[in-house]
Amino acid sequence: MGGNKKQRAYELDFLRGFALFMMILMHLAWDIRYEFRVDVFAFLEAEWFWTFVHPFFIVIFVGVSGVCCTFSKNNLIRGLKLAGVAAGLSVGTFLITRFLKIDCLIIFNVLALLATGILLYALIEFIEKKTGADPRSVNALLGFTGAFATALGMSISRMDYAVDNLIFLPVGFKMISMPYMADYMPLFPWIGVFLTGCVIGRICYAERKSLLPVKNKTANCILAPFEFLGRHSLIIYLVHQPVVYGIMYLIFMLIGRA
Repeated sequence: MGGNKKQRAYELDFLRGFALFMMILMHLAWDIRYEFRVDVFAFLEAEWFWTFVHPFFIVIFVGVSGVCCTFSKNNLIRGLKLAGVAAGLSVGTFLITRFLKIDCLIIFNVLALLATGILLYALIEFIEKKTGADPRSVNALLGFTGAFATALGMSISRMDYAVDNLIFLPVGFKMISMPYMADYMPLFPWIGVFLTGCVIGRICYAERKSLLPVKNKTANCILAPFEFLGRHSLIIYLVHQPVVYGIMYLIFMLIGRA
C-alpha cells in the first residue's frame, strides 16, 4: 500500500495480519494432530470449523488483498511477480513430492489466486484509463462480477459431475482423480471476494489513507505485531510452515515422540 507511514491504512495491515496469524495457528494445530499424531485439536474435523470459521478468515485475507490492490501504482508488475512466486512454489512442491516422497504438492493456492486477481484488476485499470470509463460504472461492473463469481462458486461445489483434466483445477470443478494437495484455493468463489475487495477499496479508500483515527500508544502496542504480519504477508506465508514444522519436530524429538 502506498503513502507514507502516517497515511498508511493500518487497519488493512491489521486485518490481513490477523487473518494470517489465525492461519498459522491452524497449520500449527494441523501439524500437531496429523503430522505428530497427538490426539488434540479435534475441531479440525468439525463441520462448523470448515463451514464457518475457516472461510471467515480467508474472506478477510482475500478481501483485504483486493482492497490493497487499489493502492498500488503498478499492479501489472505486482501480479507478474506474485505469479512467478506461485509457479516456483508449484514446481518446488512437485519436485519434493516426486523425489522426496513428502506430500506437499501445491498446484493452485492463494498465491495463484491473488496473482490472477491482481492481473485481472490491472487489465480493468488499463481499459478504464484507455476508454475514459466512468469510475461509478466500473465499480458497478466489478461489484456485479464479484457477486456473480461468488454465487457461481457456491453452485459449482454442488454440481453433480466431475472432470479429469487438470486445466479445470483452478476453476473449482471436482475432479475424478483429484491429486492430493497441501493447499488449494479455486478461482470460484474466491475471485469474487477479491473483486468485492477492489470495489471497497475504490469507494472507501479513494484517498488512499486510513479511515480510522491516529493510534495512541496503547493501540499501537496491541496492533503492531499484527500490522507487521500484514505488511510482510508474502514472505511470512512462504516460510511459516517449514519454520513451524521444524520447531515442532525439534520439540517432539526432545521429548522422544518425533
